[in-house]
Amino acid sequence: MNDPTSDLLPEGLEDRLPQSAAAAARIERAAMAVLHAHGFDRVRPPLIEFEKSMAARMDGLMTRAMFRFVDPKSLRTLALRSDMTAQVSRIAATALSQAARPLRLCYSGQVVKIAGDQLEPRRENLQIGAELIGNDSAAAAGEMVELAIAALEAAGACNISVDFTLPDLVDTLAAEEFPLDESQRDAVRRELDAKDAGGLKEAGGEAYLPLLYATGEFEMAAAKLAALDTSGVLATRIVRLREIAARVGGRARLTLDPSERHDITYQTWFAFTLFAEGVRGALGRGGTYRIGGSGEVATGFSLYPEELVEAVKAAEDLGHKVFLPLGHDRHLAALARGEGWRTVEALDEADDAAALGCTHVLRDGGVQAL
Repeated sequence: MNDPTSDLLPEGLEDRLPQSAAAAARIERAAMAVLHAHGFDRVRPPLIEFEKSMAARMDGLMTRAMFRFVDPKSLRTLALRSDMTAQVSRIAATALSQAARPLRLCYSGQVVKIAGDQLEPRRENLQIGAELIGNDSAAAAGEMVELAIAALEAAGACNISVDFTLPDLVDTLAAEEFPLDESQRDAVRRELDAKDAGGLKEAGGEAYLPLLYATGEFEMAAAKLAALDTSGVLATRIVRLREIAARVGGRARLTLDPSERHDITYQTWFAFTLFAEGVRGALGRGGTYRIGGSGEVATGFSLYPEELVEAVKAAEDLGHKVFLPLGHDRHLAALARGEGWRTVEALDEADDAAALGCTHVLRDGGVQAL
């Protein structure tokens, strides 16, 4: 007796059937073409690296969230990547350490994590991204936000919105404007993330309450944030935010949530999250950071288009198929493929064109509709 569970996939993993696989391939191809056109060179790091190396290049990277095992050759712990950003950082800091800066690199590949969560149960994702190594200025951030929007547009996303944030906001304010000791800062960050006014007061962060309301449409939120900054400690950051907004304004709807962190601890002064109409959850995130080990500044983003694939796969055009009967003209078949037709060759008399999904047939010297 066959076991009906023998072919089940692990939780959070799935097969991509033709319609879905075609949508994923087109999205990846379109996004990477945009990155290539903007001067970003593709790199392809391996699926597996030494755990220690990955952790060293990205502050806060949780290697315990990765599949880990012992390398039988070196007897060192290996990790299956859950994020390619750390790998690209390693490449920039080692093999390409002498390359001219700013260094523009892009990548695409599958990443895997041990477990999903209620909001995102998927454990395997396609990650597409770009890193600008050696610069974390407003100009660099503006380029990367605009590039991320362009990549999503090319992939088919509509009505894109971008949410800006300031990852180091609490540390900046705690040093001067609203003093906090080290023991209080984590608690204040946590309550700001939770948008919990009561918890914020209990954590000693009552002065930070106005940050909960300095959110929303970009210009309105930026004005509220500037009004809180009586000492001018945030003036430079606000100017930079407005420079970035001026560059991408009109391409996307812009919002600001200055204290949001999305559980990402390695970003420095600027971060952003991308959304699109009709697509569940965030499509990507980016921002400024420092490469572990070298301390070099960088600006980048990662796109996770799986939900975009789900949103568009039903309408994905797989292309018309041309049925090639037994004894067909092979030269004409090659010409048809060169013109973009997909051909399906008959293997015996029982093959049926319509049953095989063909809409056309090669006969009488050309392609004809069935």
